[in-house]
Amino acid sequence: MDDKSPRTGGNAPRRRALRGTLMAALLAGTALVGVAGFNAVSNAATPNDTPITPPVTSAGLADFSGLVTQVKPAVVSITTQLRPDAEQQQGIETPFGMLRPQHPRAVEARGSGFIIDSSGTIVTNNHMVRDARSVSVTLDDGTQLPAKIIGRDPRTDLAVIKIDAGHKLPYLQLGDSDQVKPGQWVVAMGNPFGLGGTVTAGIVSARGRDIGSGPYDDFLQIDAPINQGNSGGPLFTQNGQVVGVNTAILSPSGGSVGIGFAIPSAEVKSVVAQLEKNGHVTRGFLGVESQSVDSAMASALHLPGHPAADNGALVASVSPDSPASKGGLQPGDVIQAVNGKHVGTPRDLAVDIAEVVPGQDAKLDVVRDGATQTITVPVTTMPNQQTADRGDNGGQQGVGLALAPLSPDMRNQLDVPTNAQGAVVAQVEPDSPAAAAGIRQGDVIMGVGEKSVKSVDEAVSAIHAAEKSGSAIALRVMRDGHPAFVALNLTKAGTSGDTNSDQDDSDSGNG
Repeated sequence: MDDKSPRTGGNAPRRRALRGTLMAALLAGTALVGVAGFNAVSNAATPNDTPITPPVTSAGLADFSGLVTQVKPAVVSITTQLRPDAEQQQGIETPFGMLRPQHPRAVEARGSGFIIDSSGTIVTNNHMVRDARSVSVTLDDGTQLPAKIIGRDPRTDLAVIKIDAGHKLPYLQLGDSDQVKPGQWVVAMGNPFGLGGTVTAGIVSARGRDIGSGPYDDFLQIDAPINQGNSGGPLFTQNGQVVGVNTAILSPSGGSVGIGFAIPSAEVKSVVAQLEKNGHVTRGFLGVESQSVDSAMASALHLPGHPAADNGALVASVSPDSPASKGGLQPGDVIQAVNGKHVGTPRDLAVDIAEVVPGQDAKLDVVRDGATQTITVPVTTMPNQQTADRGDNGGQQGVGLALAPLSPDMRNQLDVPTNAQGAVVAQVEPDSPAAAAGIRQGDVIMGVGEKSVKSVDEAVSAIHAAEKSGSAIALRVMRDGHPAFVALNLTKAGTSGDTNSDQDDSDSGNG
């Protein structure tokens, strides 16, 4: 209610003062309790029976003014004149990318970048310059210079451009993002909404974020506000070293809500070095589609050790004439290491294979039929954008499936490749293991475990055999043209969450 209303009269100032006094008293009381609690914990005789209590420091709020003064001259604003047919792909940052207007027209896009050597080499985002007709750079002192695109890498959304200022320029160092910890202060700088030289600060919220933008996602999540135009700008720590390149936001409105993402400098170093040298990035290519392994799938595939998530990358398919095919990899293999480096997820596999120099061999630790073996694969260069009652067919009451032959008509309806063979899921019984695993009508069962099946009878026989050997069955299915493994947990019919049937986990990024 308004303080000037008749109801409050002249008592409003006194009430405001009273509220202020109470607030001060509450705050003071909180501080006293906090100190007392900390002392009690510090003097506790049993450290294992006490809460975590970080030490209280006497330092004031963080002051980044000196740091900003030093690094600001190396941060630039970038203006891109887009081609008329580019559909303004660079204009506005959306939850994980850019908003594309319906009507294409010639337009400017503005973003950010930072200088990494005294000769004028600049790092920015690929989406800032990919449709450029021309690119210009504005230095901190207002100088505007034309820029040349040295190289771009769409898979990591990084690009390198170059300017010639006629003299040496201040530049920033790429730091070690592997040492960055959640909770650590970071500062972002850039050109949001065309406001060049803008500084924001926050903390690292998380590491290793996969936002679905590509096979090599490994973002730092930050709460330092970044907005339209911050793309390509640096994220640096209090020592002035760049630990990330700001590249995307998660936001329903298009503006900052405190969830931003930066490409870690460890990845930036490798990509930028190749872009500077060759103008493009060369990555190793294996030629498989893979998916995650959860505890149910680990049990179904008889993986050694304790079944757990992040237990490798399950090969769902092998491309013909690929390095994987020539090396002897098979669907159902679980890749757990590349050249001795642990592989926990399909993303790990994609990153590790990409780092292998084309022409060299990769030694893969693979689990097949419950036994571990090492397979040597000659890595090549990644190519450019590349049942219940069965009626007259037999029954499979244990798992809750009705199967039908893969007829030519059914093959056309389901858009199944002509070389694919198997049995079509005609019906899924509610509250069955198949239903709990997410098997759907229209899925094509192509294999049971490591065994391929070509008909209903073969599928039924293989499922019967698998039922006798354990409490889980791994089915290789094709859905919407994509192969994947699905684990059926025979001991938990009618439940969900214990099996992995989400084929969106598959990752073709490694080949």
